[in-house]
Amino acid sequence: MENNHHSPIQPPLGSTVIPLVNKLRLVLEKVHDGDRELELPDLAFVGSQSSGKSSVLEALVGRDFLPRGADICTRRPLRLQLVRTDDEAAEYGEFQHCPGRKWFDFSRIRAEIQAETEREAGDNKRVSNKEICLKIYSTRVLDMTLVDLPGMTKVPVGDQPPDVEAQIRKMILSYIKKPHCLIVAVTPANSDIANSDALHIAGIADPDGNRTIGVITKLDIMDRGTDACDLLLGKKIPLRLGYIGVVNRCQEDIELNTGIQDALASEEAFFQSHPVYNDVSDCCGIPQLAKKLNQIFVQYIFKRLPDLKTSVRSKLAIAAKEHSSYGHMPQERDQGSLVLNILLNYSNAFVSLVDGRNEERLTSELYGGARIHYIFQSIFVSRLEEVDPFERLSDEEIRTTIYNATGPSSALFVPEVPFQVLVRRQIARLLDPSLQCARLVYNELVKMSNNCLVHELQRFPLLKTRINEIVGSFLLEGLEPSQTMIGHIVEMETDFINTSHPKFIGGNKAVEVASNQLRTYRLSSPRTRDGVDSDAVSVSGSNRISNAIVARSHTNGIVSDQGVRSVADVEKNGSPGSERGSNWSISSFFRAREVHNPSINISRSNSDHATLNHKEHASSIIHLREPPLMLNSSDIHSEHEAMASTVTKLLLESYYTIVRKNIQDSVPKAIMHFMVNRTKRELRNVLIESLYREGLFQKLLQETEEVSMKRKHAEETFIALQEASRLLDELPTEAATVERGVWEDHSNFSS
Repeated sequence: MENNHHSPIQPPLGSTVIPLVNKLRLVLEKVHDGDRELELPDLAFVGSQSSGKSSVLEALVGRDFLPRGADICTRRPLRLQLVRTDDEAAEYGEFQHCPGRKWFDFSRIRAEIQAETEREAGDNKRVSNKEICLKIYSTRVLDMTLVDLPGMTKVPVGDQPPDVEAQIRKMILSYIKKPHCLIVAVTPANSDIANSDALHIAGIADPDGNRTIGVITKLDIMDRGTDACDLLLGKKIPLRLGYIGVVNRCQEDIELNTGIQDALASEEAFFQSHPVYNDVSDCCGIPQLAKKLNQIFVQYIFKRLPDLKTSVRSKLAIAAKEHSSYGHMPQERDQGSLVLNILLNYSNAFVSLVDGRNEERLTSELYGGARIHYIFQSIFVSRLEEVDPFERLSDEEIRTTIYNATGPSSALFVPEVPFQVLVRRQIARLLDPSLQCARLVYNELVKMSNNCLVHELQRFPLLKTRINEIVGSFLLEGLEPSQTMIGHIVEMETDFINTSHPKFIGGNKAVEVASNQLRTYRLSSPRTRDGVDSDAVSVSGSNRISNAIVARSHTNGIVSDQGVRSVADVEKNGSPGSERGSNWSISSFFRAREVHNPSINISRSNSDHATLNHKEHASSIIHLREPPLMLNSSDIHSEHEAMASTVTKLLLESYYTIVRKNIQDSVPKAIMHFMVNRTKRELRNVLIESLYREGLFQKLLQETEEVSMKRKHAEETFIALQEASRLLDELPTEAATVERGVWEDHSNFSS
């Protein structure tokens, strides 16, 4: 019996697969950095303090190597990777925190675990969630990775905080809640299974019981006449993966230095001699537990492989791109070609952004040229459409300009000078938004230049800085002629007012529209219908007439023909013998108003001359009031002025609309020609001319320490993922056999 236990365990299921998986685990540990997509399955042991976890783990390894004691011993998670070897002489351990050192004395391994625990958690029972990683090579083990977690406790001891129970539970859940973690719930047979801490916390993390296997320890110390057969068969608390019962070494065995192999022989004898357990031998003993855990471990590995392959390949593609962006440090003879390649790639990337050929950003958001189009149409053109042609131009200013243009005499017609002065003033207001449009496009081009080859230029900060400086200056050089051209465009519009433009309303048409609309407005006015004389129209009334006419006569700057009548028709509406009745006619509008009283006669005036002179000496002198220091047009008003103001506004709106459309078309063209398209045509040559110089190569290609470290990390990640991909490609050759073997064995166990 003793020889059987000392003989190497027969090659287990998946024995050629798990070594590859262990290699894969080592590779992925270098790159996953907490990434769950790259995690491999673990077997996490959970249980209450003194439940027998440590004894089970030592039995699986076949060596005494874990700290022992009456109080809590496992105070840090211990990740235990078991690696089966064929060399019986080469049985040793390796700690991750002591790379390169082999520990052949397992008592020293125990001492190192204790010392490493105290280095992190102190020497008075405190716990820590920082892992200790131990790898054991032996002929007696099956390939798998186990995690020994601190035992659950309720009463704090030593330096443990009052909430030590909550801390330990939180630590355990952080492991067993992972979907790829297999839970080994250890429960002593001499306790009530319904109150098992291990099964309770496993139920929280794995409510369906798909990832949990139960281990019932201390079967040999149950009360006489009782057994755990119903527990092992899952009749009380069923688990998908079932239960295994084991017999632990007692404290007396440990004190007497009873070896693991002797304890395994005693366990086998116990189960064979027991009348109940002999019938469920597949559920009993450390060898059966090792086999079961090995099977479950292999099963979950292959269940995990498809997703793992997908994740590794995806991350490999990303790592390859990042590695390519950092590249390698070129030799001196290759520096020139590297600089030239970067400059060409940069200019090509810029042009692709402008033209909308950057495939990576096509579906994410508007960028590059599309944003420039948005500035032209949705910001510049739309804003000009919203501007009122008479913004910052009141009716009083229009009347004042007309009066000032006529001098001491009343105008026989609407003066041309006021129209040109006012329309130039309104056209000049289009300059500022046009210049702002150019500045907005310039800002967009600067943003695009900063988004080109971001990763490629990270490793060469000086080259990136010089490129940004040159491109910024080049774009600024394009902004200046753009703004100059925009200024010329607006100046051309103000320098020559083309009243012969086919879409301009013209004076005759404006007068005709104004006359008919004024007449319509006057006839419909309540004051006129009540017999009130039209000469009593106030200044505010004249303003309302003018505004109403312009509002009714124009829609989007186009003169409406509705209600327009010929000059002859308008003149016929006046009263034949009344000057006052013809005040709204076009003929009266083109002459000054005269004061005329037919009752006064010249001959009568001459005969009474002497009488008047005599009375003049007797009467007092008539005094005229002084004119006001500030004379406003609102102090002089008539229907004639309202008519002139109305016609002027019609002319202003018509011509402003024509010029606005010209500006909306010409400004984007100027910006595209002098700034955008110029950059596309000449950027490559400017960069090469400025930076492709042999004396600058070494300086431009200097890396910072941070960038050098990132480049090194990118290279290591890329190599590790390449190795992981290679290992994954080797695994499927045994996948079908292993998968079938696992399920066949599981089926036999269930039956």
